[in-house]
Amino acid sequence: MTAVQIAGRDVQFNKKGHLASFGDWDNELAEALAAEDGLRLTDCHWTVINFLRDYYAFHEMPPSPKVIIREIGHQISRHTPCTRKGLEGLFPSGGCKQACRIAGLPSYYCHSC
Repeated sequence: MTAVQIAGRDVQFNKKGHLASFGDWDNELAEALAAEDGLRLTDCHWTVINFLRDYYAFHEMPPSPKVIIREIGHQISRHTPCTRKGLEGLFPSGGCKQACRIAGLPSYYCHSC
């Protein structure tokens, strides 16, 4: 475990660089993690982040990109079908890995990460 000062507090991360405790996450921490990656969170980002957190809280594992696209793709891309490439475009520094990290998940599920 590694402790890092983010958003004015010490936060523990696991060896993969993800939040060690799911419960330590909040919106301010997500904004700070995104800013570290040079990312400004939009409504589309928050849609994905909130889905990831809800899914993880219920299933105790992250969803695959296929599940994300199937369940909330219409919310991410209203005028054209959401694709994995489009989803990864929202999180350009790691795709699902980056999304799960910003969402405070202790792990991620993605075959290409």
